[in-house]
Amino acid sequence: MSLQSHLAELRRKHESLSLHIEQEQRSPSSDDLRIAQLKKEKLKLKEEIARMSGELH
Repeated sequence: MSLQSHLAELRRKHESLSLHIEQEQRSPSSDDLRIAQLKKEKLKLKEEIARMSGELH
């Protein structure tokens, strides 16, 4: 997998997590712990994307 395609996949996962978090937050039975876990995972993806983007330049 090329660096570009890996970055694209990470961005896709990041966007998917964003949507999932929004859905969880709208849900009347939302689990705050689950939302916090999803946000941590999203942040890790964002950091990985930033690190890998820096490698391209």
